[in-house]
Amino acid sequence: MPAPLAATVPAAQLSLSEVMRELIARHPDALIVSTCGFTSRELFNAADRPGNFYLVGSMGMSAPVALGLALARPERTVIALDGDGSLLMNLSVLPLVAASGTELLHVVVDNGMHESTGGQSTVQRSDFVALALAAGYRAAARVETSEELRAVELPVGPTLLHALTGPRADGPGRRVTHSPQEIVERVRAAAGRPAS
Repeated sequence: MPAPLAATVPAAQLSLSEVMRELIARHPDALIVSTCGFTSRELFNAADRPGNFYLVGSMGMSAPVALGLALARPERTVIALDGDGSLLMNLSVLPLVAASGTELLHVVVDNGMHESTGGQSTVQRSDFVALALAAGYRAAARVETSEELRAVELPVGPTLLHALTGPRADGPGRRVTHSPQEIVERVRAAAGRPAS
């Protein structure tokens, strides 16, 4: 059992880009649904590809949209790339994901703030591992360092990875240039036909 979160908030050693690179390296063919703001910008700038569903203006919806994809395409790896503020906006999704029986990987990148809207602090640093397990996720883990991120192994989902990160060190990156309609069409083509 990890130590209580409040007692372990480190001077962040992980960055959003590092988490993104690890996810893409481990799951190069995954369908990734990224929350709005800097998270979608980071994914777009790191690895724009048809399987990325950028939620350019839908805070709190990455896990519900990813859940829909995972239910429609159970043969595909689906990742919900969430932020701490985004998940706090829609905690009711946790029991839905847990009850789905999908293999969804829910990644929460937690910098303790609403960085995309000016850096306001979230209400408090939340223990998303405990929340996910209480909701019925099969497994959940928290990582705070590069070494922990590289070493973490999660069983088939639904699972949650809570990555404690710091604020961005550089600018937010270019905005997603695809229209919402283009994003939907790209993901639809990348997802392929459902398994029969």
